[in-house]
Amino acid sequence: MIRALADWRPGASLDHLRKRAQMFATVRTFFAERGVLEVDTPVLAGATATDPHLSSIEADTGLGRAFLQTSPEFAMKRLLAAGSGPIYQLGKCFRAGECGDRHNPEFTLLEWYRPNFSLEQLKQECLALIEAVIGKRRLIETDYAALFESVLGVNPHSASSAVLVQRAQAVGFGDGVARWERDELIDLLFSHCVEPSLASESMVLVRDYPAHSAALARIRTDQHGHPVADRFELYINGLEIANAYHELVDANELRERMQVDNRARSASGKPTMPIDERLLAAMSAGLPPCSGIALGVDRLMMVALEVNQIDQVIAFSHPRVQGAE
Repeated sequence: MIRALADWRPGASLDHLRKRAQMFATVRTFFAERGVLEVDTPVLAGATATDPHLSSIEADTGLGRAFLQTSPEFAMKRLLAAGSGPIYQLGKCFRAGECGDRHNPEFTLLEWYRPNFSLEQLKQECLALIEAVIGKRRLIETDYAALFESVLGVNPHSASSAVLVQRAQAVGFGDGVARWERDELIDLLFSHCVEPSLASESMVLVRDYPAHSAALARIRTDQHGHPVADRFELYINGLEIANAYHELVDANELRERMQVDNRARSASGKPTMPIDERLLAAMSAGLPPCSGIALGVDRLMMVALEVNQIDQVIAFSHPRVQGAE
């Protein structure tokens, strides 16, 4: 007989769940009025993100290797290549090992793509959506290098590995960082020193990330001659809310990036991931020029309700569904 558990109740109050439903309705109305098609792609697929920083959840279907998706991106880009036009999706995604005040292994993501939109146009649409959901907020815009330098006193594009090691050790990281790659040091310092500085009431939009963090974004040259990823991230109250790309459309370049990802995964002891050949085939057939963005719905709900734990905005977080007694 299963013993009754104290945490059988939802983490979010019923009032919060009603407001969550209202948010979903607002999002759908927003896109309907703009002629953006809602789509529904598989949560389960044979290939998923190769990003070394992501850990996918593998599923046993009895029909071959499969993964719960970290994002609907690959399937949505296949729809774009098939001529769908502007599309959005509001649904569940999964990432292994991410559980805490701001993370849950199963989470809700809003992702949308705009063919022939510039990143600036997508930024304006994202801000309009956020205003529709949580009201108008003051926005600060900055580029990655300026923000990094304002906090750490060094430029991430030009600082040597030795200088980055010194900065990392000065803020409390041990001797082991001396063996880290330059790109790893930049990411470490940004996540542990720069991101915490963004915890204010303002929205902060950070653009022009270092080229090594391009993922599926295009790379361009900034005004100082540095290669940068053509992307931005949006933070509210220090929470990363949205991540936007001027999308890479070159299948050959994406294949090379995925192969680099898998080498990095292997070097760090993580399993390599299958490359999504159907995505690459779709891109080769003709992925239109587009910009795309992924927005964390649960985190935006945390901002809207002024709460600090993701458990307060979803019905049943992982600790409330894991196992049975």
